[in-house]
Amino acid sequence: MTAFNTSLTDGFGRRHNYLRISLLEKCNLRCTYCMPADGIALSPKASLMTADEIFGIAQTFVQNGVDKIRLTGGEPLLRKDFPEIISKLSALDISVSITTNGILIDRHIDVLKQFKIKKINLSLDTLVASKFHSITLRNQFDKVVDNLHLLLNHDFQVKVNVVLMKGFNDNEIVDFVKLTRFLPISVRFIEFMPFAGNEWDRSKMVSQKEILSWVGNGFSKQEIIKLKDEENFTARTYKIKDFQGDFGIISSITNPFCDSCNRIRLTADGKIKNCLFSNSETDLLTPFRKAQPITDLISAAVQSKKKVRAGMVTIDEMNDPAKHFDNRSMIAIGG
Repeated sequence: MTAFNTSLTDGFGRRHNYLRISLLEKCNLRCTYCMPADGIALSPKASLMTADEIFGIAQTFVQNGVDKIRLTGGEPLLRKDFPEIISKLSALDISVSITTNGILIDRHIDVLKQFKIKKINLSLDTLVASKFHSITLRNQFDKVVDNLHLLLNHDFQVKVNVVLMKGFNDNEIVDFVKLTRFLPISVRFIEFMPFAGNEWDRSKMVSQKEILSWVGNGFSKQEIIKLKDEENFTARTYKIKDFQGDFGIISSITNPFCDSCNRIRLTADGKIKNCLFSNSETDLLTPFRKAQPITDLISAAVQSKKKVRAGMVTIDEMNDPAKHFDNRSMIAIGG
């Protein structure tokens, strides 16, 4: 285990050992909360990190205390050199996991098994095929569900990410929880969050309180068990008595978990973001390509991290488009 040093400790004493790396800005779905309706201007290929650059920059983070890396996108499995990236990162003494929409899992499952990538976050926002098409604009529901079961059949640890939107899928909360009766999965309900181009407004958000109310209407109080939250948690976790799996709530808006945040993000074009909601970025790729040291840049970015949500303390501030309109869209940040 790599020892921490002060390079990844911010001004509030939070130590950052978790790096999320976006591999690309493209996706094979068009989820409305992630991808603006008109799409995004993609970064030129030459400005994206190569497999060697991803490894080299990640290695610097690991040398400064990172011991957990998650690969995101866009859709990370669309990278043609995904096996090469996994092979390189697996040589580091760290935990590597991925977030995926699941469509290409069957093509890559042997690579994932070969390099012992056991933790998979799979995005699935509805259990209804017609609604899946309405939010993703693609007919891939059966493929995603089949690949979810494929992962479970090969003993992967699977979390199912569900972004909730009022009037769209909030009436499926209990159905998702019921999935955990016979499936050893962790369902994670995520509050709808504001990003450039996703037309966020507070009325569409399903709060932590409302999620628990839906669960309470589906199960008795005695059946709902509060689990101990993980260190540096994002999801407050629960389970239903005698069910195999569990469920959690990621309440970035109504009940943030910033006090224990240990995460930093690296975009596909090599820029570090110290908070998902921050519009401030630090370019690491340009100096790295010039063989210049980047540790001081990383340290300065971490030191500038705000105490709560990039300085947006209240929900009213989150509701102000001027506070986040110049942030990237979610697909360009990395899920």
